[in-house]
Amino acid sequence: MNTKKKVRPAAARPEDQKLPIGSTFAYGFQHVLTMYGGIIAPPLIIGAAAGMSSQDIGLLIAACLFVGGLATILQTVGIRFFGSQLPLVQGVSFAGVSTMVAIVHGGGGIQAVFGSVIAASLIGLLITPLFSKIIRFFPPVVTGTVITTIGLTLMPVAANWAMGGNSKAPNYGSVANIGLAAATMAIVLLLSKVGSAAISRLSILLAMVLGTVIAVAFGMADFSKVGQGEIVAFPTPFAFGAPTFEIAAIVSMLIVILVTLTETSADIIAVGEIVGTKVDSKRIGDGLRADMLSSAISPLFNSFTQSAFAQNVGLVAITGVKSRFVVSAGGLILVVLGLLPVLGRVVAAVPTPVLGGAGVVLFGTVAASGIRTLAKVEYKNNMNLIIVAASIGFGMIPIAAPAFYDQFPSWFGTIFHSGISSAAVMAILLNLLFNHLKAGNSENQSVFVAGTGRVVREEDLKCLADGDRYEGGKLIDCDGNEVPVQSSTTSEH
Repeated sequence: MNTKKKVRPAAARPEDQKLPIGSTFAYGFQHVLTMYGGIIAPPLIIGAAAGMSSQDIGLLIAACLFVGGLATILQTVGIRFFGSQLPLVQGVSFAGVSTMVAIVHGGGGIQAVFGSVIAASLIGLLITPLFSKIIRFFPPVVTGTVITTIGLTLMPVAANWAMGGNSKAPNYGSVANIGLAAATMAIVLLLSKVGSAAISRLSILLAMVLGTVIAVAFGMADFSKVGQGEIVAFPTPFAFGAPTFEIAAIVSMLIVILVTLTETSADIIAVGEIVGTKVDSKRIGDGLRADMLSSAISPLFNSFTQSAFAQNVGLVAITGVKSRFVVSAGGLILVVLGLLPVLGRVVAAVPTPVLGGAGVVLFGTVAASGIRTLAKVEYKNNMNLIIVAASIGFGMIPIAAPAFYDQFPSWFGTIFHSGISSAAVMAILLNLLFNHLKAGNSENQSVFVAGTGRVVREEDLKCLADGDRYEGGKLIDCDGNEVPVQSSTTSEH
């Protein structure tokens, strides 16, 4: 008697694919290069606002790299209740920069910033179950809108990089800078066309390397500061003093945490759509808890709120490399960069226009992925078209006019200054209004309905011959002759 039971193999998830170690770290390094500019910008801005020396700002940057790497590993590898196990890169959220600068200028100093991050993140950790339950309110009409908006809102970042990154620099927007960005973009497109799948998938990394080589040849890259400073340095816990807890600072930071939860939910859903894997409320909850735990612990190592990086969602889309372990490798590289400032200085020496050239393709790919999702949406006899139109338009307001909400209360500006949050909030609310709260909806709801159910009478069809067509407001028969159309009022006389 055969007592062996047949065990059905579990369906393999695309994100669980394991690549050779060399490819894993090459693709991981590509992720690091893509997000490096974004992760070092917040500590630069906050450190400068706090009046820190360049050496102290260097410590902040190293700490942000170190904590971002640990947070990325937690998000991608995952432990029980923490981590979405999706290819999401974590780093310092830019959503809270203006709020943190305001706290510093309010007299609290960097210690009050750290205290507010700890307290608000712990509150965020408690309310993650609420956010994870809203998955059913994210149908394709919402997710497609949000993904498209993520790509579009990142385009100013790419343009700024392409122009040089520093608006106060004398060569900002120069033909040389934009030309270098254009050359990098051309290399990305050329390598993407090459028949080798490996080269195509590494097109972003290779283009950045080749773009940097071009920059060196034309004297547009500076590696002179790579040797300055410490080679190895471990982030010192509470290097700037113990955190202080101020109620006003915590309340304002809590608004940032709500924005972060909204954006991370959108990024988790977006990357799940791109990877082609199931994303349920449990997975969103695990991802958000990882976000909040990382944010709560980060001030211990002198870092700030953590969130998923939208620009790396584009890298997943354009390379087709869906493995979460690739991003885990990127997280490990970030940890090493945080411990070895000399390596961080090497990566930081990559010219900003090179990042801009690659960013145009990357961020455009995110928008294109959203459009692909929107193509699956049914637009007949419903209000989905107006949901998409109003949400994307609303999301573009802070991008088109950054000062639009400057006269509003600070809490309102914090939420809606982010185009991603604006579009997400609008899409969710309009989807609820039109597709869930259907009371009052008419059959043909408005001129915004893309198509309505049309009925043609059988007797009208009998008048038509095979090949007849309607074009330019005229009925043309199969021989190309115009068929006279008699109005209904004429026929009644």
